[in-house]
Amino acid sequence: MKNTKGNTFISEMTDEDWFNLGKSDAWAGKPKVPPEQDAQAASMYDLGYSEGEIKHPPTETPKASQ
Repeated sequence: MKNTKGNTFISEMTDEDWFNLGKSDAWAGKPKVPPEQDAQAASMYDLGYSEGEIKHPPTETPKASQ
């Protein structure tokens, strides 16, 4: 995937990295904070965050209904 533009930290992150960061932030219950400098990275972050809100993190097991 392509690298994003910006400072050194951001430029080393791929679209997949941003997607995964958004998903993990949603799983952790953190507020949504997409990068402001890069529209493509922000879009990937938003996609990941949205998916993270829908699916459970791999370390969390849904409780069985009794």
